[in-house]
Amino acid sequence: MKSVYIDVLFTVNIFIDFILILCTKKALCINTSFKRMLFASLFGGVQSLIALLPPLPFILNIPIDILCAAAIVFFAFGKAPPKKFIKRTAVFLSLSFSFCGIMLFLYNAFKPKGMEVYNDIVYFNISPVLLIILTLVCYYILRLVKILTKSGNSSDICKVEIKVNEKVFFFSAKADTGCNLTEPFSGNYVIVAERKLFDGFVPSETKTRVIPFESLGGNGIVKGFPPDEVKIDGRKIDNNIYIGICDNVLKGDVEAIIPYELLKLTE
Repeated sequence: MKSVYIDVLFTVNIFIDFILILCTKKALCINTSFKRMLFASLFGGVQSLIALLPPLPFILNIPIDILCAAAIVFFAFGKAPPKKFIKRTAVFLSLSFSFCGIMLFLYNAFKPKGMEVYNDIVYFNISPVLLIILTLVCYYILRLVKILTKSGNSSDICKVEIKVNEKVFFFSAKADTGCNLTEPFSGNYVIVAERKLFDGFVPSETKTRVIPFESLGGNGIVKGFPPDEVKIDGRKIDNNIYIGICDNVLKGDVEAIIPYELLKLTE
C-alpha cells in the first residue's frame, strides 16, 4: 500500500459498514434504532484501522473477522438468544465477504486507481466531497426503491401501538400478503404477536376467541382479544381488530405479523 489517509479509511468504512448493517436489518426484519446502527458503524470504522497493522496470517484473519462482525452485530441489534445472534452474525459476515469478494475481483481485474485491499480491509482513496455525493446518491436510491416497491411489496415493517385496559404496548410487525387472518365470526382482521411482547399481560377469558391461522410467519392456533385502540405507524385504525397471542410460533426475527390489507387503512 503506497499511502493511507486515516480519515478516509475511517470514513469510508463507516459508510460501508452502515450499508451492510442496513442490508442485514432488512434481510432479517430486525427492529433497531438509527443510533445503534450508527454506533456500530463507528465501531466498524475503528476496526478498519487493522489495515494499518503489518500483514496478518490468513489463519488469524478469519477469527478476527468473526469477532469483529459479532461485535458490530451486538452493537447494531443488541442482545439476542444464541441461535438468533449466530444467525445475524452469519448474515452480516456473508454480506461482508460478498462485498469484499467483489472488491477483490475488481481490484485484481482492473487495478482501479486509489483502491487497495489490506488485511481484508477495503480502502478507497477518494475525496470527502465525492464520498458525500456517493452517500447521498445511495441514500436517495434506497428511498426511491422503498417508495416504488411499497405498494406491491410482499412484506413491510410497521410500528404497532396497542392500548388495552389502560396499558400500552409497542412493537414492530411484519405486514404479510400471505396473512389475511380474520376472526371467524366477526370477520375482523387479526394481528398475530408473540406473548413476550405483552410483558405478562393476560386478556380476559370472556373476550378471547380461539383463531386458527396460517401465514408466511408460521401456523397454529392463537387466542385473540379486541384491544381498546390500535395505531399502525402512528395512525389510529377505526376498524375493529383482534390481537392474536401465540407462543414461539413465528420464525426468525419476526415477532408479530399483520395482514397486509390493514396497511391500506392507514393510507
